[in-house]
Amino acid sequence: MNQIKKLAIVKLSAMGDIIHAMVALQYIKKNYPNISIDWFVEESFSQVLQNNPHINNIYSINLKSIKKNKLEIFNQIKLIKNYSKNNYDLVIDAQGLIKSAIVSRLLGNSVAGFDKNSIREKSASLFYNKKVSIPYDENTIDRNVKVLSSPLDFEITSKMILEKEPFLFYKDENSIIYDYLDKDKKNIVFVIGSTWESRNYPKEKFLKIANELKENCVVVWGSENEKEKAFWLESNSEFIKALPKIDLNSLKAFISKSDLLIGNDTGPTHMAWALNIPSITIFGPTPINRIYQTSINKIVKSNSKVNHYKLDKNDFSITKIDEKIIIKEAKSLLYG
Repeated sequence: MNQIKKLAIVKLSAMGDIIHAMVALQYIKKNYPNISIDWFVEESFSQVLQNNPHINNIYSINLKSIKKNKLEIFNQIKLIKNYSKNNYDLVIDAQGLIKSAIVSRLLGNSVAGFDKNSIREKSASLFYNKKVSIPYDENTIDRNVKVLSSPLDFEITSKMILEKEPFLFYKDENSIIYDYLDKDKKNIVFVIGSTWESRNYPKEKFLKIANELKENCVVVWGSENEKEKAFWLESNSEFIKALPKIDLNSLKAFISKSDLLIGNDTGPTHMAWALNIPSITIFGPTPINRIYQTSINKIVKSNSKVNHYKLDKNDFSITKIDEKIIIKEAKSLLYG
């Protein structure tokens, strides 16, 4: 394995999945201090990776642009083939999709990834010549670290993950975030949106949480729908502020300065875990083993049963979770 000097990691999306894979970087560098690591990612998520001292180069690609313009596929293939000139000793597809497998194969000849029984898009495994086996319904973080460590012939244990160093980094953040931090109160981040509406805890219940805790609650948002909810919350509580729209670099900085994050199962919520900031993740139709529960990172789950292989987007059980459960957890994390 000493011959692996140049490693390419392909993990294109989404934000939470990228974060869950990034935890492996600090351990790869401990085992192979001289290894050069490049990461290939969808352009919209590249800032999550930026300023990480363990990554040598971040290469943004834009496969999503192909949906709008089919001819764009030729530009993307040309771009990726050009990166193959970097002469990678090993390419690891940590995504397990056909598109990420194709990207990986275009980058190099030695490609590792999940075996066919460990991913949904089974044919992706045909592109790999080193295959990693771990059940699809295992913990998401464990899956990510295994596909990144096993091809390098070492193991990242659960204990190591629990003892991780924070691994999101920021630089030149938007200074406006500091206007929203309160020196006299606890600063709580609310993450109110996600990719599906059924994953969203009701804004009315976030309101009750803020009014009960009476601390400085700041809502972060990305979409227009989330913006509408954020400013509704602000207008209905003296304890809530809606942050202006900020980039991912500044979001990392803001979460790192907070005392607690309460949010849905979505990328920005997982930033708290990565930064070793206390958090409560609220789950409805998605499995709780997407994350690690720790002494400071808690989960609250609805009563519905989740099928890992077929998530139900019409499962709105998250709306039934009693906000008093979240308030109790928050008080425990904030005040001990």
